[in-house]
Amino acid sequence: MEKMSRVTTALGSSTISGRTMFCHLDAPANAISVCRDATQVVVAGRNIFKIYGLEEEQFVEKLNLRVGRKPSLNFSCADVMWHQMEENLLATAATNGAVVTWNLGKPSRNKQDQLFTEHKRTVNKVCFHPTEVYMLLSGSQDGYMKCFDLRKKESVSTFSGQSESVRDVQFSMKDYFTFAASFENGNVQLWDIRRPDRYERMFTAHTGPVFCCDWHPDDRGWLATGGRDKMVKVWDMTTNRAKEIYCVQTIASVARVKWRPERKWHLATCSMMVDHNIYVWDIRRPFIPFATFEEHKDVTTGIVWRHQHDPYFLLSGSKDSTLYQHMFKDASRPVDRANPEGLCFGLFGDLAFAAKESLISGDANRKPYPGGDRRYPIFFFKKPDLTEQFAHVSSALSVFESSLESKRMDWFVKTARLYLLSGKPFAELCDHNAKVAKELNRPQVSTTWTMLRIMFSDPANLSTPGPNHIGKLGTLPLMNSFSMKEMGMGTESRLDRSKGESRQDNIHLELGNSLINSNNDENEETEGSEGQAEYMFGDAELDDDDLYSMDMFFSLVFSAEEQEYTLPQEAFPLRHEIMDNPLAPEHLQQDKADSPQASGNEAEVMCLTPIESFSLISISQPLFSPHLPAPFFCPVVREMLSHYAEQGDVQMAVSVLIVLGDRIRKEIDDLTQEHWYMSYIDLLQRFELWNVSNEVIKLSTCSAITCLNQTSTTLHVNCSNCKRPMSNRGWICDRCHQCASVCAVCHHVVKGLFVWCQGCSHGGHLEHVKNWLKSSSHCPAGCGHLCEYT
Repeated sequence: MEKMSRVTTALGSSTISGRTMFCHLDAPANAISVCRDATQVVVAGRNIFKIYGLEEEQFVEKLNLRVGRKPSLNFSCADVMWHQMEENLLATAATNGAVVTWNLGKPSRNKQDQLFTEHKRTVNKVCFHPTEVYMLLSGSQDGYMKCFDLRKKESVSTFSGQSESVRDVQFSMKDYFTFAASFENGNVQLWDIRRPDRYERMFTAHTGPVFCCDWHPDDRGWLATGGRDKMVKVWDMTTNRAKEIYCVQTIASVARVKWRPERKWHLATCSMMVDHNIYVWDIRRPFIPFATFEEHKDVTTGIVWRHQHDPYFLLSGSKDSTLYQHMFKDASRPVDRANPEGLCFGLFGDLAFAAKESLISGDANRKPYPGGDRRYPIFFFKKPDLTEQFAHVSSALSVFESSLESKRMDWFVKTARLYLLSGKPFAELCDHNAKVAKELNRPQVSTTWTMLRIMFSDPANLSTPGPNHIGKLGTLPLMNSFSMKEMGMGTESRLDRSKGESRQDNIHLELGNSLINSNNDENEETEGSEGQAEYMFGDAELDDDDLYSMDMFFSLVFSAEEQEYTLPQEAFPLRHEIMDNPLAPEHLQQDKADSPQASGNEAEVMCLTPIESFSLISISQPLFSPHLPAPFFCPVVREMLSHYAEQGDVQMAVSVLIVLGDRIRKEIDDLTQEHWYMSYIDLLQRFELWNVSNEVIKLSTCSAITCLNQTSTTLHVNCSNCKRPMSNRGWICDRCHQCASVCAVCHHVVKGLFVWCQGCSHGGHLEHVKNWLKSSSHCPAGCGHLCEYT
């Protein structure tokens, strides 16, 4: 770094000399700008406004523009610009909304020349016209851009972007009347300074704020933009529509972008957070920086090339209160430290691996993979280009193809289209999605939906039981609180109604009647106990159909409602006669039923034919205990969702997350949810499932996801009568005072979906117009046009 470097630039006989050097500032810098002859640099910030001389060995402080005992907010600068035609003229953007010009030729200590206070909020950017001495442009947080003639005391033009704050404004280097403006909503607008009423062109450049833009110094139509989406994009503005021709993916939000002089393909960027380095990119190879400057210890806030024809010196200011001059030959080259291997998965599971040719060719003893060696090396050789400074290497690409069966993603597309995520009760959504998964031969997913239904469905919400059916353990009805006398009429009437149903339903009803009678006799004395629920199942496992049959069984039992309720003769059911011999275990009850000592009721309960045998042998408490509320299952469901996501099935994770809603959302951190949503949305968009993707975004509760449908959206509404633009204040036009959108059929204002004929421009409510055109092909407004709805 101590070695001197003298470079002769395109300035003629003059030379620019120097080395990599820095100086400490009094305060952090927000912006820097260099004068026309590249001998001085101005540094501006909230608490600093100084001019430094650029000498060969060091920076020398020339002038402090913050004068006075109590400097006003006019000295608190967000941006600074040194005029490239007039060496004594500076302009600053103040944080209080002021635009200030400074005349260095003034003999007094205070160099302030003019003060413009028309902006209402912080001015983010100021820009001089490249050829006009007195023309100055500003962009503010209030959403307006103003053009000033420095010979007048106020602005000559005001440009309204009809959007959020303006982050950058730049005059075109080649088109005299054109300037570009970038906005926080992701849009970039092109304006003609002669037409302040409307922009010439607007396009969405980034997803999120566009912090900076810069016109190419040589190519007339190239515009580089940088945004919070960590991308730098190069746009061709010579076509009818702005065309993205290059895109560079960085690792942090892009705060500044500057084209490198005398190098068509190079541009420099810096970040506004996280990353402190300055990168120079070759836009033709955007995957790794061409050069990196790593001197700053905090965020770089301003970068500028020392001279518009010198590509070897770069100046930068930072929040670490340092001012640097970087020599390009001292920059580090990331390609020298880069990993020379690449790995990528294809959409259908194919794996591509690239490495140096020497590594691949030297591995001659590779073992074949099971099923045969599926690697197909492809060698790429690039013809050397003497004008490029890239390292010339050759690489070998190996492709590992997946099996044909695993390539098929029909199940993903069908599942995405058939799944229901909202619009029906929770139990119906689970049943529907389980059915869809079962039809697509995904039994595990189907079972998961079934279990979610059982876990989070309230068994008592099917119907509200009568007051005499509420047990002492809680609000859920206890099966052992029903007596045979109470259940007699209801059970018989239900059996009568179910004669036409399947035999299996009758089996469950008869079983329920007998089990209730048996448990009532056994557990009457312990009805008020707080004991834990006991579940006893047989050898056979319950499948889905059995679980559904049990749900039907419980719904029939719990929905017993007496037509006429009468008070019982006794306050409490009579105690049964205590037996000397207790009941035998359940698996011996059938033998006991044949014993002559067994009572008739007991024999009726215990003598089950093999057809009537059921896996549920005995229930001493209700299957759904009040001690297992829905939150009890949340940790299990959280682990299940993480398992599906780790296996790559983000579709299942997101679908369950949406269907369960608030039941599970608080158990999973927002960052994980956002990652799942973004992964699933990316897959949906790859398969062009735009409607499903939009529905997922709409149903999401993550703020970072819901804003995807709201950003970069501009709605322009014109009055159907006077054809003038309307404000957002209501449905009445401010100019003609007529309703803007009136249905031609019902003559009411259309506040929702509006459909109109492209031939006569008449229309109205979608359903009204469709019904009208079923019987008549003429326009309902009476204009005589033959309308057609397709």
